[in-house]
Amino acid sequence: MDKTVKALLSEAGRTFAEEAGIPLKDQPGALFKLLVLANLLSTRISADIATAAAREIFEAGGGTPRGMTRLTWQQRVDALGRAHYVRYDESTSTRLGDMAELVLEEYDGDLRKLPLKAERDVGRAKELLEEFPGIGPVGADIFCREAQAVWPWLRPYLDDLTLKGAERVGLPTDPKRLADLVKDRDLAQLSAALVRVAKDKKLADQVAKA
Repeated sequence: MDKTVKALLSEAGRTFAEEAGIPLKDQPGALFKLLVLANLLSTRISADIATAAAREIFEAGGGTPRGMTRLTWQQRVDALGRAHYVRYDESTSTRLGDMAELVLEEYDGDLRKLPLKAERDVGRAKELLEEFPGIGPVGADIFCREAQAVWPWLRPYLDDLTLKGAERVGLPTDPKRLADLVKDRDLAQLSAALVRVAKDKKLADQVAKA
């Protein structure tokens, strides 16, 4: 089992935040970028395109709530287009702008206030996340899986998709037993890896054979 976990983390353990160039910290800018990424990953589009789109949005100046609102709708569409995020570019541009406005209105631009508002209750945190345009249950799961790297109160955040990945590579599907296989600080990497193998059978087989 230890061998499988090592192979899993080695082959697929890079967080989606890392792929999008987000140095994840408990800071307003990083947390907003993660929310943007969760929004982009929520649509039926490949993770590679979504993370590339996030990088383009940040490069264009949309890495903060204020910066996002300063971009025109067309500038956001153009940034998404450069990453070939073209199928949902217009609706996503609108959602990103509306989402940034809500972060400014409800949290004064600082998502560190969300745990306080949720009283560090995971269920309540998901409800609050789902209030953002473009963030539904899938987006809330994405945000929480990644944010557990900097918000210990979320740990272990192992949702149905991660448990599906665990089953594919022969790891425990009980969240507590699964979480016990790694150090707390590695849970975000573990969950990212499990999501990848849940979605990629070839990768799952590669890990299982390691």
